[in-house]
Amino acid sequence: MKKSLFLTFGFVLLSLTNFYAQKITDGATVDVNGLSVTFNILNKEAINVGGKNFDRYKVSAGVTNNSGKSINMRMATAPQIVTNIALVEVNCINATGAKLTSKKIELKPKAHNLNVTYWAYNKEGKYESSVIPVIAGYYLDPGDTVNDTAIFIVPQGETPDVSVRKLK
Repeated sequence: MKKSLFLTFGFVLLSLTNFYAQKITDGATVDVNGLSVTFNILNKEAINVGGKNFDRYKVSAGVTNNSGKSINMRMATAPQIVTNIALVEVNCINATGAKLTSKKIELKPKAHNLNVTYWAYNKEGKYESSVIPVIAGYYLDPGDTVNDTAIFIVPQGETPDVSVRKLK
């Protein structure tokens, strides 16, 4: 009984989260909580992969911050590898991923780079300063746009079936 109650509560909680995805077509723009997402097909060609025919699409997607608020993600003080900074995911449902192509595009904010000066000994034993670029965080100011491109391979005769969802 406890297990089924826990599972029911889990499914209700999962359905209330932001897993809602909106369909988008070529040349269209959709609004996802103040972020305008555009999707365009740039090029189409027919290819053969493993004896089967497919259509290869080069696509682009972009996100513009129309929320009126700046989006900021600050980094922690300790060194870390950051992989989950994407704001919006553009997912091609019918993409095959053949030939190491994409199935989705993750649109990420701009990196905030700082030049940090540090002192260290060089190979000759001389104490000298050096400059290294460091990412301090990520941002997307109001009106800013970020773009990315990808290659989607879909079954021949089909167009990319694309959906958009907000990640952050």
